[in-house]
Amino acid sequence: MTANESSGGDFILVGFSDQPQLEKILFVVVLISYLLTLVGNTAIILVSCLDSVLQTPMYYFITNLSFVDICFSTSIVPQLLWNLRGPAKTITPTGCAIQLYVSLALGSTECVLLAVMAFDRYAAVCRPLHYATVMHPRLCQALAGIAWLSGVGNTLIQGTITLRLPRCGNHRIYHFICEVPAMIKLACVDIHANEVQLFMASLVLLLLPLALILVSYGYIAQVLMRLKSALTWGKALGTCGSHLLVVVLFYGTITAVYIQPNSSYAHSQGKFITLLYTVVIPTLNPLIYTLRNKDVKGALKRLVRKDNSPREKILEK
Repeated sequence: MTANESSGGDFILVGFSDQPQLEKILFVVVLISYLLTLVGNTAIILVSCLDSVLQTPMYYFITNLSFVDICFSTSIVPQLLWNLRGPAKTITPTGCAIQLYVSLALGSTECVLLAVMAFDRYAAVCRPLHYATVMHPRLCQALAGIAWLSGVGNTLIQGTITLRLPRCGNHRIYHFICEVPAMIKLACVDIHANEVQLFMASLVLLLLPLALILVSYGYIAQVLMRLKSALTWGKALGTCGSHLLVVVLFYGTITAVYIQPNSSYAHSQGKFITLLYTVVIPTLNPLIYTLRNKDVKGALKRLVRKDNSPREKILEK
């Protein structure tokens, strides 16, 4: 019995322990990605709150998305870094339950939030004259609230059912996080009903929001087809391009894990897919929204000028 096996009731996150050289590389990559996630998303939140030009429905939802990404990464990455740095791969049952509940809630919230953002883009492009009326602050707060409540509701149901499964002493999780598809594999009873329940929940919280996103962009495409102005097309692409890219990255990875729970989840492919949507995508989101967005760049420049203006006045005196 190894040191990892003699850890009492703690769970063992096997992760990438069969590839020690890869662990060293991943430690550096994950650490850099996490720091960029914190800096990038915090910058977007601060800029959106401090600059009056960005206090619009779109940036209200982007701020929510950035906050979700910070919390989502924080619920996973510190434990991952700890496990990558040395031989200890354990996590306490309480820590595992907290990670399961929090990460599932935030991941589910992001799914719905991306659909809400698609509706906002539909209102901006298809009903521009009524945009301020349609997307009034109360509706924006209600839509964001629905996203958060759906995430909490999903995790309370799925997380509780998963943690209540009898494990008969099984405590080796063949993954680097406590996640529902990996946790149900520890059960010593027939898990077919649980896999069906996971699949149905995934249909509701993944495919339903994705369907709403596709419908929204279908209407947007119809409007753009009727307009032959290159300027209008450019504005629409600037308005919707960043969101579409985030949707493709997030849904493309998370559906590969949750829509096919019977797939070879414990293999390296499943781990790397999870690594993408838990570590890499939260890092890319602020880069996508800032590099492709003139409003955010302008807001950053205005804030920098405000910071420098008192110094310039002092120097002039």
